Amino acid sequence: MTSTQAAAPTPAPLRARTRVAVIGGGASGVLTAINLLVRSDDPGLEVVVHEASGIVGRGIAYGTNDQRHLLNVRARHMSAFPDAPSDLLDWALRTGRGSDPQAFLPRADYAIYLQDRLADVADDRLRIRAGRVRDVVPTATGFDVVTERSTAPADAVVLCHGNQPPRPLADLPDAPWHIGNPWQLGRLRALPADARVVVVGTGLTAVDTVITLLEDGPERHVTMLSRSGTLPKPHVEQAHTAWVTKVPDDAVTADQVAEAVAEECRAAAERGVGWRAVVDGLRPLTQELWRRLPHDERRRFLDVHVREWEVRRHRMAPEVALRLQRYRYDGRLTIRPGTLHEVADLGERCAVTAAPGAAPIPADAVVNCTGPLADVRRSADPLIQALVARGTVAPDPLALGIDSTVDGRVVDASGTVVDGLYVVGPPRKGTLWESTAIPEIRAQAAQVAGAVVERTSRSIAAN
Repeated sequence: MTSTQAAAPTPAPLRARTRVAVIGGGASGVLTAINLLVRSDDPGLEVVVHEASGIVGRGIAYGTNDQRHLLNVRARHMSAFPDAPSDLLDWALRTGRGSDPQAFLPRADYAIYLQDRLADVADDRLRIRAGRVRDVVPTATGFDVVTERSTAPADAVVLCHGNQPPRPLADLPDAPWHIGNPWQLGRLRALPADARVVVVGTGLTAVDTVITLLEDGPERHVTMLSRSGTLPKPHVEQAHTAWVTKVPDDAVTADQVAEAVAEECRAAAERGVGWRAVVDGLRPLTQELWRRLPHDERRRFLDVHVREWEVRRHRMAPEVALRLQRYRYDGRLTIRPGTLHEVADLGERCAVTAAPGAAPIPADAVVNCTGPLADVRRSADPLIQALVARGTVAPDPLALGIDSTVDGRVVDASGTVVDGLYVVGPPRKGTLWESTAIPEIRAQAAQVAGAVVERTSRSIAAN
């Protein structure tokens, strides 16, 4: 090179990619990934979704392959995007899956919808990794995500692992008749066509289980058993679809809140409006009301009021309610209050006594539909076990999930916020209470994704 030739500029060093690990590929994980990709225009961003099955969008909620398992919310309320409320309906119409905004779509269809919506925004910044995550280890620069096959660094991690499998039924043996996970549909379908089955639980999962058992086995009989013996209420068509529910600011105990809601129901009834509109109108206030209650009052709500709330808040599709009514009329379904007071193991079968002195119920199977395990200290998930053992995560004070801040940052066992570690979805129930349905999850996903993008942008600017 001669002295008159200008030296070529030294190229800037390539910046390492900013990696965000999303642990879990169900609804929480997909919505978080979508928001990360949409909210960031950084070509150096890498969003890695870790999903054990390698198939995103399903999770426990939408992983069923039984088309008779319906969403518990009308299609018009299930859009993945709050600013596009008709998005699910538009998709259903375009794909030939329905056009009625009042319809309750199959759960499996919703999984496909989530997959399609992720595909719409996916680019070369998205990675989907099959396999289980065994640990997330804090490091000086972020985290190491440990899978069954490898370890990879991440700048931020979002826990989107959803609901845990049901908590184990106490003292039941590992017997052929004991079905501990109701989503093992193959085991349900393999039961004899004339099997007698005890389903422990009367919630929405139990309802789906009964649908599968009785539709597939025309001679089967099911006994649903729970302490309350009450089913979720059905949705109904409402002439009045909106009610602005009010709860006084001085309602600071569980009993006061319950009485305020009851008073709203009475006021609505006087105007010809049903209680469903009151419950729906309470939804924008629910998280604030939960945060308002002191710890002891939250505990009282769980001890005294929770079942009355759950059966009204989490309702079932009307066509599902009609099926259950028909099964009861035909004598194929019995619903009774009680517990597994005593279970006699008879080898291939068992006999269940629901209360002291009650006649035993012969059963070919007992299915655990008691709801997801909430206490992370009892989780069988190796990832949760590792995080709890190290103190990286801790149960919230009521052991309903993972301790976190209101905006989704994880709080460790010492009470310190873990920088760069977030949580979205059902594990935030103890902090927010209302944290399991799509409207809440999509809001959380947007909020957390925004925080992650802002955090990574600051880090890039600093370097």
